[in-house]
Order: sequence, then structure tokens, then C-alpha cells
Amino acid sequence: MNNQREVTIYGRLGKKPYLRFTKKEKPFCFFTLAEQVEGEEAPRWHNIVMWGKEAELWSSVLNKGTSVFVRGRIVGREYKSDSGELKNYREVNADAIGFTN
Repeated sequence: MNNQREVTIYGRLGKKPYLRFTKKEKPFCFFTLAEQVEGEEAPRWHNIVMWGKEAELWSSVLNKGTSVFVRGRIVGREYKSDSGELKNYREVNADAIGFTN
């Protein structure tokens, strides 16, 4: 399930992004974004990942509740849980982030 499509999402951060590094020392940051969809009472939550120097920058600038847009690719993956159950996971690999009002 490696299907990818481009999206732009407007929303607010659910938490301050946290910065991590791969085993090869490549930086990435992860955060959740709440998108308010017209006609829906509860927000739609998205998992966002950004890589490289931008990840280092944005992880230090963004805070919980910050209003931003994220442009990137939706990436879907399948994996087996510890109990052997097949699970689906979806995230947005961000190419660009910017502030909104």
C-alpha cells in the first residue's frame, strides 16, 4: 500500500513537533495537525513528518496550536502488529510548511 498523492492541509498543531534522528543521523520531525472540515463537528487529524534541515528548523519554531498549512504527499503503509494483525498507517511527508492566519 505505497500509494502517494499530493495534498495541502490547513490546520492547527496538536502538539509541539519533536525532532528525532535516524540511525544514519538524518533529522526528521513529527507532529499531528487538526484540520477543521466543513460540516464535521470533530477535527480530522493528520500525522505529519518532515525531513532534513527543514525538520530541524520547523521543530524549533512551531508550537502546539500554531495555525499552519502543510503541503506534501500522503503515504500509506501496511504493517503487522505484535499480535500478527495487519494494520494500515497513513502520514503526510511534508515538502513545505507555512504560517496561516
